[in-house]
Amino acid sequence: MSKDMKEQMSQLDAKFEEKRHMAGPREHDLFHIFDQDLTEEEVRALKYLYAYMPVNDMADYDGELFLNHVRQTLDIRRRVPWGQRVPDELFLHFVLPYRVNTENIEDVRGLMYSELAERTAKLSMQDAILETNYWCHEKATYIGSDLRTMSPLTIMRTARGRCGEESTLAVSALRSIGIPARQIYTPRWAHCDDNHAWVEAWADGEWYFIGACEPEARLNQGWFGPPARRAMLINTRIFGDYPGPENITLADPWFTEINVLENYARTRTIEVTVKDDLGRPVTGAEVRFELYNMAELYPIAILPTDERGEASFKTGLGDLVIRAVKDGVWHEVKNTPDDAGQVVELILDTREQPVGTEDLDLVPPPEREGEPVPDLTDAQIRRHNERLEEGTGIRNAFEATFPGRGTAADIARTAGLPEDRVWDVIRKARGNGHEIAAFLQQYAEAYGEWPLRLLESLNEKDLADTFIPVLENHLTGALRYREETSEEMFTNYILCPRVLQEMIVPYRREIREAFTSEEAEGFRADPQKLAQVLEQDYTFREDIPNLKGRGNPLGTFRMKAGDEMSLGILFVAAARSLGIPARLHPSEQKPQYAKGSRWMDAMFANAFKHKEQPGEWGRLQLLRDPAAGPDTPEASYEQTFTFARLENGAYKTLVYPHGKTDVYDEPFEVEPGAYRITSGVRLKDGSVYVRFIYVTVRAGELCEVMLTFRDVQEGIPVLGTIDRSSVLTTLDGSDVGLGELLGTKGALAAWLEPEREPSKHLLRELGELAEYVEQQGIPVILLIGHKEWTSSFSPVQYPKLPKDTVFVKDDSYAALPNFIPNSAASEAGYPHLFVIDAQDEIRYTASGYKIGMGKEALQTFIQLNS
Repeated sequence: MSKDMKEQMSQLDAKFEEKRHMAGPREHDLFHIFDQDLTEEEVRALKYLYAYMPVNDMADYDGELFLNHVRQTLDIRRRVPWGQRVPDELFLHFVLPYRVNTENIEDVRGLMYSELAERTAKLSMQDAILETNYWCHEKATYIGSDLRTMSPLTIMRTARGRCGEESTLAVSALRSIGIPARQIYTPRWAHCDDNHAWVEAWADGEWYFIGACEPEARLNQGWFGPPARRAMLINTRIFGDYPGPENITLADPWFTEINVLENYARTRTIEVTVKDDLGRPVTGAEVRFELYNMAELYPIAILPTDERGEASFKTGLGDLVIRAVKDGVWHEVKNTPDDAGQVVELILDTREQPVGTEDLDLVPPPEREGEPVPDLTDAQIRRHNERLEEGTGIRNAFEATFPGRGTAADIARTAGLPEDRVWDVIRKARGNGHEIAAFLQQYAEAYGEWPLRLLESLNEKDLADTFIPVLENHLTGALRYREETSEEMFTNYILCPRVLQEMIVPYRREIREAFTSEEAEGFRADPQKLAQVLEQDYTFREDIPNLKGRGNPLGTFRMKAGDEMSLGILFVAAARSLGIPARLHPSEQKPQYAKGSRWMDAMFANAFKHKEQPGEWGRLQLLRDPAAGPDTPEASYEQTFTFARLENGAYKTLVYPHGKTDVYDEPFEVEPGAYRITSGVRLKDGSVYVRFIYVTVRAGELCEVMLTFRDVQEGIPVLGTIDRSSVLTTLDGSDVGLGELLGTKGALAAWLEPEREPSKHLLRELGELAEYVEQQGIPVILLIGHKEWTSSFSPVQYPKLPKDTVFVKDDSYAALPNFIPNSAASEAGYPHLFVIDAQDEIRYTASGYKIGMGKEALQTFIQLNS
């Protein structure tokens, strides 16, 4: 064994023993598998998984799950034709791991292998990657949803998922047949809001990318290619000490973040030096590389400075704000590509935030064309489209097995429950609808409407992956306290098992039985004592950043270890288990309990630091800008503005519902402190005109502040004309002239590819804007080519669209303006969105993936008609 190998094994053994020591009361549950007769290969694989295992996983799962996973993976490696061609290093980091993202871990590898092995056994590795993605397309399609990541089994059960879930499914599927795979993320786009995830898979010495569940006829092709060329970071996280060869953004003792941006976009490297006010290097400062997205400055990377006070970051050709922080002292600068080659020097000398307002322009990387690729043959295109239709048909057939409205009607009639409400929970449960129906049938007779109310308290995803034993635990465990509080308080803050984004598990009975009746009564009399007991002997561990607050309450309770947020979730769950109304504060996400009609902060000695005593909050009242004109954006949280509080030198954005618009109606209750309100106006090229408004909120006082946006005067050019004489086909098969659809005041028109995520985003945005579009009487015309009109698409799937929306089929996209196929927008792909004025002139166009294009188009239409 070489010296390097000995050092690696020694390091692995040391980390393994540290985890074993940390397991505490769960040592036997996790490590008893090592008492079995294991091969040397199994021991090595298990030690690797345990050494880098997130603490939440140690709390939530047992050793048998990991042993079974290892044995299946090693067996699969021996069975697949390319198993021995995969280098050990790649196998260790990109095949063996059981976790992809923040999903619930289930024993799924063997199941996936059984479905994919025969389909891929005679293919090359490259073709096996493509075939696996066709299989993923059969299992799921895109839908936007909340941040909790469903497991691969749940994705298959519901037949849909957001991009982070689709890529979790695809990575798991590829690993199940021994192909190295990893989930690739751009944490936030620079040119528009939101983010995206896709997949890279390794075949015979090279990494390739694919769009998960969105197959293409060849590798390294996807609709996200053009936006990726404008990214500022594209990365992945590996649960291990990974040596590269990719650029390593962060080498943490427990994980590695690698930066693969240069595979997609042009890059530059920013060198940062942090010094104190005496000019001395600052070790261990936090350097935050921030870009504007969703109306906040979001840190796409947070890197520590080394012993020389230095940090280095490879990024794209756009603007960033760089902020260095240590011990509450900070300094920040704007950095642009023009600064390339210069060392960014930050002097930590600031403790107080500025006053007044500050304006900032931020520019994303420019659009650029990709490398030319050979055209596919007609036969390849035809076969690919056939495969898409076949996959859609398979998925549709599976969805047809979901329980229908008739099932809901039968249950409602038998149990005496409202049919619409029963149907709502069964419909949302999708493939888990039979389980939800059985739960209602089993418990409604004894408990009346309460089983239904329990289901209604859950998030939509909870209905898809929560089963009868878990539901029974929460129903019966909560109802014992029904008479002790008001119905609303009981339903929302005792009956409901959901706290944040953790997996719902049957925690009530075990937590309740862990305390004597005298202790429980004491906690109900003074819930602060419960906080003290839960924190006693609790080991704080800030483990893997994206897994904070993901530990389930039962695992955290058993192990008494985890991050700060997991302790907060445990407090809420334990309080509800004992009949104490509890929650995480809606914007601050700090644990609270109800005392009469007031919410009180649960005070912990070492977590959730409070600057004031409970109840000493301030109020922040936003005022309308009387000078706002028709071009001024609507105030919408996380779309055009956010609040952030200065905490220990960095700004923490407050959590409010995305898209919240009733922001002037009443004051926001907030903790006292220094606040930065960020407002932004996004230009059509992706640039942002940012405004910072600085205010201070004091305890017990009302702080009034006017929310203003920068005045942006963008001309509305004439980009081309539309041919009114084009003849299109309506859904009933009749011909109609485009001019007849346009009418006399102009229209919003879009050419769609409805099976693809970018078009689905636009359809969702149009649904969100429906009320205003209807009020203004704006025609909406949606055109779809015959080959893009798949069997899965029906306008009925989009009931929230403006009521007068017209769908038409355009056989050859002949009516599409002729400048699209000859421009960069052609590569951007569908959708192509246009604003057409009363003179048939095109005044706005956007193509491909661009979050917010619906609002941009509507704003343009309003300007033209104001």
